[in-house]
Amino acid sequence: MFSWKRNLIIVWICQFVAMIGMSAIVPFLPLFVRELGVSALDETAYWSGLVFAGPFFISFFLSPIWGNLGDRYGRKMMTIRAILGLALAQILVGFSQNVTQLFLARLVQGLLSGFLPAAMALVAASTPKEKTGYALGLLQSATAGGTVLGPLLGGFISDLFGFRAVFFIVAVLLVITGIVVMIFVQEESTSDENNKFSFIDNWKYLLGNSKLLYPAILIMITAFGISFIRPTFVLYVETFPISSKFLPTITGALYSIVGVFSIISAAWWGRKVEQSGISRNVIYASLLTGSMYIAHSLVYNIYLLIPIRILLGFGYGALAPLLFTAISNNVEVERKGGVLGVGSSFQILGNMIGPVLGGFSAGYLGLRNSFAITAIMFFLITIISMTKIKE
Repeated sequence: MFSWKRNLIIVWICQFVAMIGMSAIVPFLPLFVRELGVSALDETAYWSGLVFAGPFFISFFLSPIWGNLGDRYGRKMMTIRAILGLALAQILVGFSQNVTQLFLARLVQGLLSGFLPAAMALVAASTPKEKTGYALGLLQSATAGGTVLGPLLGGFISDLFGFRAVFFIVAVLLVITGIVVMIFVQEESTSDENNKFSFIDNWKYLLGNSKLLYPAILIMITAFGISFIRPTFVLYVETFPISSKFLPTITGALYSIVGVFSIISAAWWGRKVEQSGISRNVIYASLLTGSMYIAHSLVYNIYLLIPIRILLGFGYGALAPLLFTAISNNVEVERKGGVLGVGSSFQILGNMIGPVLGGFSAGYLGLRNSFAITAIMFFLITIISMTKIKE
């Protein structure tokens, strides 16, 4: 019997590197778009939005398909395919000569992606059920950590060597981690004869099973809530009495606080699941998250945002791994990858529509009211969890 802990550690490292790769583009993407020949401000914003969203358009539909193929032919194979596909996409982005090629390269990233559901399915399938919450929580900490470090690393490398160097360096790191998975991760054999569930079968299975559907809906609301504020957060920070010269640095630091404490909280809440169950912990975490978003709408001292962002990260970091655990625990092992892929599509959907509606809300209702609306989303998660989330 192979060690599930060893698999978890190796996949954690790979997920950490993958998230660095996917988020390294954040600090300079509009500048790279401008370097490719788009000069007008409105066109730069338009193309930056398209390039950011490009991978989500494709991965929304393909994540469940890749998960289904993992159930049939091996989750390890799908994990390796996804991480090497991400490396290929970074190389294509690095060679882009105009903004259209950049957009197409990002679509390729969405086409070949699916690393997160593949990694979750691989870990969930090899982990004892009573440890699944802890394992998926730890994986969420890799996601949070990579998202924090990625923009910092991307900005640092681009300052030293230029924008294109970021993509090639990240691609090399991804290839190395793919090789590590290939050599060191072990998986029980997956028989195609025993895994005949199609993409449509898994969607029907989730939509027809309330133990799976409600966690998936809450995953979407969680992603929607956190991304609702993302495009306007820097404008909110700008309302405080601070020097405009330090606005990017302060905004980045406030983002990093949430990321760092999401890393800490994901593993901590994962252990709490073993003691008190998923539903109760989702209730506590969503209450805390919603309360901190309310606090954002009320404070006018920039320093008060520090403890608020700490507690926000601690609450928010728990929700996705707990809800994915709720799905994993109610799915038989032979179709975990496909169903977790469907769950990932709900998460992608939240990430797609959140920024669009968030920008609209801030423009028409005001920046601080947008935080109150986000709080309502997380309080809705609390209410639904009280009656609908089953262990």
